[in-house]
Amino acid sequence: MNRIVDAHHHIWRQADLPWLTGPMQPRIFGPYEAIRRDYPIREYLDDLAGCGVTQSVYVQTNWAKERFEDEAAFVQQTADAHGFPHAIVAYADMDTGDVRPQLDRLARYKLARGVRMQLHWHDNPLYRFAARPELCAEARIRANVARLSDYGFSFDLQVFSGQMADAAALAESCPAVTLILQHAGMLEDLSPAGRDAWRAGMRRLATCPNVVCKLSGLGTFVHRNDPAHIANIVEEAVAMFGASRCLFGSNFPIEKLWTSFGDLVAAYRAALGFLNESDRDAILRANAMRVYRVVQTATAE
Repeated sequence: MNRIVDAHHHIWRQADLPWLTGPMQPRIFGPYEAIRRDYPIREYLDDLAGCGVTQSVYVQTNWAKERFEDEAAFVQQTADAHGFPHAIVAYADMDTGDVRPQLDRLARYKLARGVRMQLHWHDNPLYRFAARPELCAEARIRANVARLSDYGFSFDLQVFSGQMADAAALAESCPAVTLILQHAGMLEDLSPAGRDAWRAGMRRLATCPNVVCKLSGLGTFVHRNDPAHIANIVEEAVAMFGASRCLFGSNFPIEKLWTSFGDLVAAYRAALGFLNESDRDAILRANAMRVYRVVQTATAE
């Protein structure tokens, strides 16, 4: 069994997350009553048991913006106590004059490896997260993303196909920063025209050597674990970015709304079946370790 580094998962306490408290709000992944509760590290470890996961990367879950450091501290404390996760992608507000004071605070945490601020905007309000569509093109965003290089931090990039040209220009403006494209570019329009727009944007991003593609969240818009759908996106993404620039992420517990960790991993293993063993290992393990600077531990041997 290939070893796996899960490059995208979450743990949380419901009380810390505005979107999990108060009235139910529409979300991009559909109804979410089943995860409106704590998702602690122990449950995550139980979910992945037997799947070959040796290490993992936590990605921020949208705590209140002013509590961005509290989130990093919570995850670092969890890692210190349980040995998981092995890297942290925290939140920082890139839409501010100078993000460096926030990065200085995050740099105190030994597992901090990067930041994510979700930039995705869509005509459909249910799919919209960012305040405006053109954030990737704005000078303030570009300057702050470029500043990540001074800290050795990466940037988890989340955009839709219509934003990918600007996202590629953002990547070109900060060549010393690695940008990790979330959820293989968020293919939400499965019509021929929608797929063509996604392919065009993905090809443009793939021309940027500092952009890598995270194969994660592929059930987001279909609300199921669909092995054929996963295989189609994986094959196309790998063809565009190459096996050395793709990595696996579970997006748990979001994907837990419709599947088990074991069934999800099985779908990805099947989707990667067209590759040789070395390339499969790169996508399932080695690339995540390199991109997020995950240190191999004794228990991960």
